[in-house]
Amino acid sequence: MSRTTTEPEPDIFAAISHPARRQMLDLLAKEDHNVNALAGHFEMSRPAVSQHLRILLDAGLVTEERHGRERRYHFLPERLAVVKEWIAQYERFWDDRLARLQKLLAKKNKH
Repeated sequence: MSRTTTEPEPDIFAAISHPARRQMLDLLAKEDHNVNALAGHFEMSRPAVSQHLRILLDAGLVTEERHGRERRYHFLPERLAVVKEWIAQYERFWDDRLARLQKLLAKKNKH
């Protein structure tokens, strides 16, 4: 799918902002599902599940493949690379805190 300059890039962060959509991605990461199989994991209507899937589709996080009358959804993990890149810039904070904790624990173990 190609985008023209007038079409904005999908907002991956908005797509994964809802807990139900993140759970759907978790389920789809394990195996492809149809709407009914996904809906069985949620206390929401099938149309509501379809709306969440539409957002994931529009963001390019899942694909839809037709098998007769059934539509199966497949997770595209590579589309989360932008999230990984964003998080990576904050790893230095975690690394620094873990290094300080390690020093503190080493100091306590000496005493």
